[in-house]
Amino acid sequence: MRHSFIIIDDETESILKTLSVAARFQNLHFVGSANSYEEGVNLILEHQPSLVFLEINPTKKESNLSLQLISELYRYLDVVPKIIVTSSDKSLAYDAIKHGAFDYLPKPVDANDIRKLVMLYEKSFLRSAAVVTVDVPRPIAENHIVNVQSAPYVSAPDEVQVVSEKPEAIQEAESEDQSELVSAVINEEQNPTSDSQEAIEATKALPVQVDANKEEKPLIICVKSYGDYRFIEAKDICYLQADNNSTDIHLFNGEMITAFKTLKHFENVLSFPFIRIHNSYIVNIDYVSRIHTGNSVCYIKNTTTKLPFSKSYKENVDAIINSITKGNYLEI
Repeated sequence: MRHSFIIIDDETESILKTLSVAARFQNLHFVGSANSYEEGVNLILEHQPSLVFLEINPTKKESNLSLQLISELYRYLDVVPKIIVTSSDKSLAYDAIKHGAFDYLPKPVDANDIRKLVMLYEKSFLRSAAVVTVDVPRPIAENHIVNVQSAPYVSAPDEVQVVSEKPEAIQEAESEDQSELVSAVINEEQNPTSDSQEAIEATKALPVQVDANKEEKPLIICVKSYGDYRFIEAKDICYLQADNNSTDIHLFNGEMITAFKTLKHFENVLSFPFIRIHNSYIVNIDYVSRIHTGNSVCYIKNTTTKLPFSKSYKENVDAIINSITKGNYLEI
């Protein structure tokens, strides 16, 4: 499963730190970030992500970031994203849960916390699928192939999560019951009842196979043209280049394949390590050998290719640098 997410924080450095940790998880797809209340609401309404990382105790008070953003979303959306509050102030955790936040993560965000968060989210989605989904077509074929001639990919949680449970805590009259509700949820996850276990087991028989990526099979992209099926492993792609309404796919062996889909389509289909750096380019960061911020270019390994990056995607480039430096890294 792939889950889109947005980061809302008044500090760019904090956004990049959270993004560098989240970027390690291939089932998380970064959509964008915002620095203020108004920008955050508009970004969520535009993209309607699965998850939102929200700072509620901003350094810059003029950003107006607060838990009120959650209530605002219910004015416009039937299905509200799961809100994960991120803050250095641990005393705000209770207020966050009271206002309907899905989880609370102290800063700086830790990879283990993100892993547990994703598992909790997918577990809650499994339960929802057992109750509200019947005969929903799978977004990805059984052999885990993405056909770029098909309609744009929609992540599984966004497609089947059709019921929104408005938090009782948002309604002031019911706020006293919230602590009991939280305790009940925690107890259920630690000691699931036989009924809930049966419900989870029942999902295995449903048409929706939400655990398709469990075996971590390599993603195969099928470029189809007049009965010709060209299969490409995503890991072999160095970068993608826009060409009007088509996209040129450049492979590590120097070969170039044209697919009749826009670059925006591939941006929605491909998650980390594919990151958009320009209106015309998406790069696989595994093939980035050098980044020159002064000249605004990325270099591709074992080639003389230089890809430009634009100011509007500067945060994505910073995220690439952070992701590379988080590994087995030595700076000299």
